[in-house]
Amino acid sequence: MHKQKLMLIGNGMAGVRCVEEIIKNAPDTYDITVFGSEPHVNYNRILLSTVLQGSTSFTDIAINDRDWYEEHNIQLFTGETVVQIDIEKKMIKTDKEREVDYDKLIMGTGSVPFLIPIPGADKEGVMTFRTIEDCQKMMEGSKRYKKAVVIGGGLLGLEAARGLLNLGMEVSVVHIASHLMERQLDSTAANMLKKELEAQGMNFLLEKETQEIFGNGRVEGLRFKDGTEVEANLVVMAVGVRPNIQLAKESGIETNRAIVVNDYLETNIPDIYAVGECVEHRGMVYGLVKPLYEQGKVLAKQICGIQCDGYQGSVLSTQLKISGVDVFSVGQFTDGETTKSITVFDELDGVYKKIVLQDNKMIGAVLFGDTSDGPRLLDMILEQRDVSEMEKVALFQSSEGCESQVASMAHGDMICQCNGVSKGAIIEAVQKEGLTTVEQVKVCTKASGSCGGCKPLVAELLAYIQSDSFDEVIEQKTMCACTSLTEDEVVQEIQQRNFTSIQEVTDGLNWEHSAGCAICRAALHYYLGMIYPEYERKQEALFIADHMNATLRQDGTYSVTPQMYGGMTTAEELRKIADIVEKYQIPNVAVTSEQRIHLTGITKEQLPYVCAELNMSLRSIDQHAVQNVKVELGEGTCQCNQHPAFQLAIDVDKRLEFLKTPNQVRLSIASCLHNGEEVLTKDIGFIPIHRGWEMYVGGNSGRNGRVGELLYVAETSEEAQEMISAFVQYYRETANYLEYIGQWVDRIGLIHIREVLFAREFRNQLCQRLEFDISQRKPNLVRSH
Repeated sequence: MHKQKLMLIGNGMAGVRCVEEIIKNAPDTYDITVFGSEPHVNYNRILLSTVLQGSTSFTDIAINDRDWYEEHNIQLFTGETVVQIDIEKKMIKTDKEREVDYDKLIMGTGSVPFLIPIPGADKEGVMTFRTIEDCQKMMEGSKRYKKAVVIGGGLLGLEAARGLLNLGMEVSVVHIASHLMERQLDSTAANMLKKELEAQGMNFLLEKETQEIFGNGRVEGLRFKDGTEVEANLVVMAVGVRPNIQLAKESGIETNRAIVVNDYLETNIPDIYAVGECVEHRGMVYGLVKPLYEQGKVLAKQICGIQCDGYQGSVLSTQLKISGVDVFSVGQFTDGETTKSITVFDELDGVYKKIVLQDNKMIGAVLFGDTSDGPRLLDMILEQRDVSEMEKVALFQSSEGCESQVASMAHGDMICQCNGVSKGAIIEAVQKEGLTTVEQVKVCTKASGSCGGCKPLVAELLAYIQSDSFDEVIEQKTMCACTSLTEDEVVQEIQQRNFTSIQEVTDGLNWEHSAGCAICRAALHYYLGMIYPEYERKQEALFIADHMNATLRQDGTYSVTPQMYGGMTTAEELRKIADIVEKYQIPNVAVTSEQRIHLTGITKEQLPYVCAELNMSLRSIDQHAVQNVKVELGEGTCQCNQHPAFQLAIDVDKRLEFLKTPNQVRLSIASCLHNGEEVLTKDIGFIPIHRGWEMYVGGNSGRNGRVGELLYVAETSEEAQEMISAFVQYYRETANYLEYIGQWVDRIGLIHIREVLFAREFRNQLCQRLEFDISQRKPNLVRSH
């Protein structure tokens, strides 16, 4: 097979993450070449401050060593800069006169530090903080000089200042704004941070604009526009970065603030793409790890020919530890005319929490000192959850009195937002691989391997796992006592060895009891039906011919329930049912909790005649199926338009009525926004809102009651049907037999389910497989009625 030539310009985090995804999606499609201007392998630039502070080495922050490049046959050129792109010939030229052609090209040129254009900026001792070499210069300078000034009170500047303090220097931070980190913190949180850092030895000069850097050859100090001065013999400019777009401009690639791309990270030049800090998407330029990695995933799919929805932009969130202080921020955290906020301020313990609301939805938050609520608040913002009915103070869950913050987290909750690593995934890795250190967890799962903000949480989780109070074993249970194999392993063996009957499975896999037991026979029957639709058709035909979807009762009579889609009926159907009840003297007629009419007391001799004269589909008696869709009407006094709810119920009922599922699935639709309470306790529930349908999953109204979680907001009824079809099919394909939807959601994680269903190509494939399965079962079932 002829491989295409793929070239990456820039050996940074975003570009190489994209290459990792390409290797995962299509490992044999491309010959890959990477050019990097720095003389190093790919490393984590975000952790440079830890190198400066002396807590890590370059080896510690390297993401991929040279062995990785060689293992994947990637040709890597370090210390070599691409200076020209010939878009007609599809060829690049480097500063070492090397010429290399390509079929597809990714621009991953990142950004460059911004140097303030002031007199003296070129003096000895003035530097930026962007590369390994910058760290080395500062470390060398600290051995000879003692007074340092950092220009810039953002995250990068404060990290540099902390490192210089650790190196024994006197450090002043100059910032043009009235408070620190104005892009991540409001004034209250910023002032708390300032006090904490002052206590650590930093000095701050706020609302200062530098006029010049003075000195005789080497820097001796800074002069500000207000006439004041500060002494310095080492100056670090950390006032931000600018997208590195010079090469793109010179090559005819469209640029604005950065390289302009569409939702698929394509530039205006065919076969040239861009990713990372050098990209401008829908007017936004991103600098945080998570959005850059999200771009990389989308671009990898595009280059590998995998259909996807494209990159839709990102909700920015930041979780950091600045000089030992935990900080979290997300979204719009400043107050405005249309917003309201809730704050908790504990000055004694140094804790500050603020959430910003607009139209009863959370749009931003700032946490200082205690960031344990961060992942949950981020989830609420992403879901656009309506909080009008919630107790507002309950939005903040104090960790006071809890032995461990991570102990209360669900297995599906995210520990590492950058790499999408959940609590359950880390527990499973620790138990399976015997991991004992944060570094081992990082290597195995990538948790804390990017921005490093979650490293304390990973450490806390690891300590919790190793403590006596930990009891959350993620155990791989065997299917039953007849075998030592798990359900996943049994299914894999069925597929690989083409077993087509229960007996073949029990014989071929050395079942302890060749006939199996009640547990495994039922499970094997289900799995064989999922893998081989013809097996299920045969079993269904035998079952239905014998029972006609009627339930045999203890007294020897039968009961049937005519299907009324969405709980709706007509005068003709009611008249027909009434006539049959009178004709055959059926003793018991009741309206079920699912809004259907239940006929009980039919004799065996009457049964075929009753079914024939009804001439209606009968509700399936199979409990392992989607049960009749119920519309929640409340007290029936609401004046809202309820027709859309009834129509959706009818459509969903018809779409899903022939499906077998691992366990019964209860589905409910609220007739309007005011009748949504019962819906939240069903496996799947829909609530109509002004902009469509909220879809909740995982509820339970039984003994262990629980409220469902918001999965998705569908703008139309058609989109709601598409989403529920994909959701049910994914549940059918990945849940264990008898596993309820709530248990399944907890096991694999709501965020993982969203990632699968929100990707259009996966959603379409799931819907297609569901339609195929229905088409295989429907003919027999329809004929039986």
